[in-house]
Amino acid sequence: MNKINPAKLRNSKWTAVQPRNKEKHFLVSEVEYDEDGSVMSCSLEAVYSKNEYAIDWKELKNAEQWLQGWK
Repeated sequence: MNKINPAKLRNSKWTAVQPRNKEKHFLVSEVEYDEDGSVMSCSLEAVYSKNEYAIDWKELKNAEQWLQGWK
């Protein structure tokens, strides 16, 4: 399980364990917080294609799908 600090989520780098469409490396491009400081929404941007994807930030904790950093 990847440990994630929600306050440091923006601009963090991630590698997909199983790439799709030649998209393997991602950057957290946008994070929205509610009044309590909890993450409401999160967007990943593919480095190669610049496509953006909305994702539940808790999915990034799954080490079987995501690796922290670019590997």
